[in-house]
Amino acid sequence: MSINSALLAGASGLISNSNALASISDNIANVNTVGYKRASAVFTPLYDSDSSTKGYSAAGVSSVARLAIGESGLLTAGSSPTDLAISGRGFFVVRDDASSNSSDPVSFTRAGRFTPDTTGYLRNDAGKYLAGWPVAADGTVPQNPSDLNALETINLSSIGGAAEATTIMGINANLQQSQAISADEATYDPTASATNMASGTVTPDFQRSIPFYDSVGGVRTLTISMLKSSTPNQWHAEVHMVPAGDVSTGAALIDGQMLNGTVAFDAQGRLDSANTTLPTQLDFLSSTNVAALGANEFQWATSTGVDSQSVTLDFGDPDAPGGFTQYDSPSALLSTNVNGSAFGNFSSVDVDDDGFVFAKFTNGIVRKIYQIPVATFVNPDGLEAQAGGTFTVTPESGAYTLNPPGLGSSGSIAASTLESSNVDLANEFTSLITTQRAYSASSKIITTADEMLDEAIRMKR
Repeated sequence: MSINSALLAGASGLISNSNALASISDNIANVNTVGYKRASAVFTPLYDSDSSTKGYSAAGVSSVARLAIGESGLLTAGSSPTDLAISGRGFFVVRDDASSNSSDPVSFTRAGRFTPDTTGYLRNDAGKYLAGWPVAADGTVPQNPSDLNALETINLSSIGGAAEATTIMGINANLQQSQAISADEATYDPTASATNMASGTVTPDFQRSIPFYDSVGGVRTLTISMLKSSTPNQWHAEVHMVPAGDVSTGAALIDGQMLNGTVAFDAQGRLDSANTTLPTQLDFLSSTNVAALGANEFQWATSTGVDSQSVTLDFGDPDAPGGFTQYDSPSALLSTNVNGSAFGNFSSVDVDDDGFVFAKFTNGIVRKIYQIPVATFVNPDGLEAQAGGTFTVTPESGAYTLNPPGLGSSGSIAASTLESSNVDLANEFTSLITTQRAYSASSKIITTADEMLDEAIRMKR
């Protein structure tokens, strides 16, 4: 009977609009939830295929909640460097457990307010731990679009401290062109203690000590001594280590002297590289890998226990400002540019647009430690919602692809930024009103059908 079908249609209208009210309620309640994806009720009519031949029979309506997963929310400023958002397509990869291994399942989220837990692992408000690619010591990243085995949960407490060995010592100095030639210059011989500057027997016209750093952040000192030569525009030069016992060669170092030669200048006071004979390369080798020492190679003392390193002395470019010059102005060390640093403790992190997590240390060192991948899907709206604002793969979503941020269709990482809910309150309140009216109208169907049935029953009387 058509009246009975009308009752069922009215009931389906009540149920469907109740579902719509539930999704609207969730949206309004989560308007301030980071990374929340709004739900909307999709109504589908249930037509009766036999209505055209047997009289019309109402079939009603059904509703299904759909999440707007692929729709981004507004990006707003965060309060921490580890407040992260994705500008564009994609999701963060997260795990439920900080100590998860590669065989444990992952999920995907846009909720990027990550903070360190008590053991230093980054997790968001829902307790999901952020996964990333660890950066190797040589700066490479083991990226693979489909391999989850290369991912690690990001831990900041394991970073510790860092030191950096010196590789370049840039020296900016002027040697006075009118410097009087010392009487010792006539008998100067760098290979003998009685006639060189390293021993202190010959007084240098210019001498400066410059600190540098070994592989464990220890401070070492190189001393450069200069003596005006009787040959115009040339200076005798010696480089020696202080203290002398820090290094050795196959033969004993004379007073710790490591390098000697001349530094030459042209008539304009610029460095004459072609006629400069002082070597500029120093190779310090650890006590464990010395077979046969070559030219300008030196072995760290056995007791130091530090790694090998090469140091280049940079005296500058004749065609560029800085470096060694010879002008008629008092000799002076103007500045030094020595890379490397002493040991420093971990202080903070930064994240760039490419997803690299940088560890910053108190000594000024900045190192890449992780790269955050972005997971993309052919149909993100096909993902299955889970607790905590996470999503898992379904046949409708398609398989994930892991890429560095900004590569291909992957969005870039926005640090100190959070993605707001994609809920529009104005639309939700409008939907709330229309849903309420639709529910009331469905209830009228039931009351009207009830009155008609009552009227039919009374006809018998």
